[in-house]
Amino acid sequence: MALSGQLNLILFGVIFFWLIFSTIIFYNLYSHYQKLTKGITKKDLKSILEDLLKKFEKESVRVDELVKETQKIQSENGYNIQKMGLVRFNPFSETGGNQSFSLALLDGEDSGLVITSLHSREMTRIYAKPVKKQKADGFELSAEEKQAIKNSKRIK
Repeated sequence: MALSGQLNLILFGVIFFWLIFSTIIFYNLYSHYQKLTKGITKKDLKSILEDLLKKFEKESVRVDELVKETQKIQSENGYNIQKMGLVRFNPFSETGGNQSFSLALLDGEDSGLVITSLHSREMTRIYAKPVKKQKADGFELSAEEKQAIKNSKRIK
């Protein structure tokens, strides 16, 4: 008899705690629903949901247009300067410091040009050479120009 009474008490405790837990969950759901529908009749709620769906459809079309425009810009942007590499060096022993440089300016397809400035005490000379796919296009590249191309990184 004592065992039966203990089982009944345990069963009553489990049911009691389940009832409290269910009540808390129900109260949270009910209060959330009340916040969503505060001051709205059933007809108003239906019209609000319809308006939201219409706005969602309009925004969905707009997002699709923005995606197409972004893809167009990305495809056109392949020919803009996207990578730069710079090497400073001293080609002549009579000058001090690394006042000469090679600058690589490349597009998305690794084509563009290399500008080299050779500075000496008497004069400064500037050369530009075309580059296609990170290779010289009609001119031989110096070691510094090759290094500038190798150093070229995407501009962020």
